[in-house]
Amino acid sequence: MRTRGFLSLLILMLAPPAFAAAVPYSGTLSLSLLSAAPFVATGTGIADVNGSGGLGHLTGVAVVGSNLGTTGAVLLTSPTPPIGGIQATFHNGSASFSGSGGAGFGGSMPLFGVARLCLFAPCALPAFNLSIPLSVVGVGGTANVSFSVFMTVQGAPWTTGSVPFGSASVAGFAHGPASGTSSTAAVSGVVRLVTPIFISTNIPALSILPAAATLDLHFVPEPGTLALLGSGALALIGIGRTRRGRG
Repeated sequence: MRTRGFLSLLILMLAPPAFAAAVPYSGTLSLSLLSAAPFVATGTGIADVNGSGGLGHLTGVAVVGSNLGTTGAVLLTSPTPPIGGIQATFHNGSASFSGSGGAGFGGSMPLFGVARLCLFAPCALPAFNLSIPLSVVGVGGTANVSFSVFMTVQGAPWTTGSVPFGSASVAGFAHGPASGTSSTAAVSGVVRLVTPIFISTNIPALSILPAAATLDLHFVPEPGTLALLGSGALALIGIGRTRRGRG
């Protein structure tokens, strides 16, 4: 009986807390322009996660800025004049997401940086570059460019719902381990948020530029937690062997 009581106490001590506000995550930020492959930036950080009744149903996430970004990345597209390539430099701002899960989860996270369409030649060569401001992406509002080309960029907040991307659409989601719908905030939970980007210019061949961004957050266990759980498992194995030896 004493051994059983000790085992029960040990399990309670090793069990994760019912609520933990600071949760490590690995993240992926993708920016898609036209039909080219997306620009992808990865990173890690600590998210401030607020669960309802514990780390189960997700009700809010906040992350600090500049964890995810890329500088001077270049993508070459298939020959589709007048575009010779695409270049981007961007990083994330601080984020604040909330909601009830599903399509009702989302919020604001700005992108800081610029994307450039390299016209008539690859980006490595001197060419006419069309700069696309990203300041309204993931936040909302309109940015206008009126230099040699007139351009309008409209942004919108992030969402786990579906948003347009040219003639198609992209969708977000939120689910926990084993695709559970009420345990997103648990370890191995995943949140995908998407935001549409509406770009128009006065260049006939580029009157509408399909664009969108995607953010993936994967909640991962802290190394210390894994070590603690591992040492606890070894302790339980040792206790079991001791009991068998006495028996």
